[in-house]
Amino acid sequence: MPRFRLTLEYDGRPFMGWQMQDHGPSVQGAIEAAIQRITGLNASVIGAGRTDSGVHARGQVAHVDLDTPLTPFRLGEALNYHLRTDEATPGAVAVLDCTLADEAFHARFSAIYRTYQYRIVNRRAPLTHARGLAWHVIQPLDAAAMHAAAQSLVGQHDFTTFRSVHCQSRSPVKTLGEIRVTQEGEAILVDVGARSFLHHQVRSMVGCLKLVGDGSWTADDLQAALAARDRAALGLNAPPDGLYFMRVDYA
Repeated sequence: MPRFRLTLEYDGRPFMGWQMQDHGPSVQGAIEAAIQRITGLNASVIGAGRTDSGVHARGQVAHVDLDTPLTPFRLGEALNYHLRTDEATPGAVAVLDCTLADEAFHARFSAIYRTYQYRIVNRRAPLTHARGLAWHVIQPLDAAAMHAAAQSLVGQHDFTTFRSVHCQSRSPVKTLGEIRVTQEGEAILVDVGARSFLHHQVRSMVGCLKLVGDGSWTADDLQAALAARDRAALGLNAPPDGLYFMRVDYA
């Protein structure tokens, strides 16, 4: 059966997250419903990462097996039409690319690296265009201090402090490949990459880096929180608004 690889962009605000939910709309559910309307088939769409409620994506990857005569181009066009006209979440999901994939390809298990970006808007004025799309922080932040402190998180560590109590990962040990904090005008961007992440890991790291940026914490405080391996040592969990799943790399 043909396997289709989808590259997706979505606004996470209308959704309870990527994964199908009983109590609200999901990105997975919206795509599967569109496929059912196009083909009449009940197909399972597998994503590279399960983003939380309110988290966005600019490069989520998914795959779906479909017995359909549609070419990848036609399937992508049809999906975009139905996603754009979906009554519950109109225009919140877009298929950026649709291609045929080898049957050995798996959106989740074939991934070797995932990249996220967290966006902070650091200004006193309220957000208008970026409301729900970035974390609004009023206190002045020192992006250079945040970047310097963040380097202690790079490498293999027990990230229990930065792990949600609902995380289903077998181990709290992860290897963080990179973390960069940069400033572009009033925007502070935190770019993070690793093979895989714990539930809430990026948001928890960003929340603590915000404390470093506003002077509430020092770099030593961040290192102590990491070393504690205790969720109670977490200083702050950033909201989902500013988190974007940017890219998935495959071998």
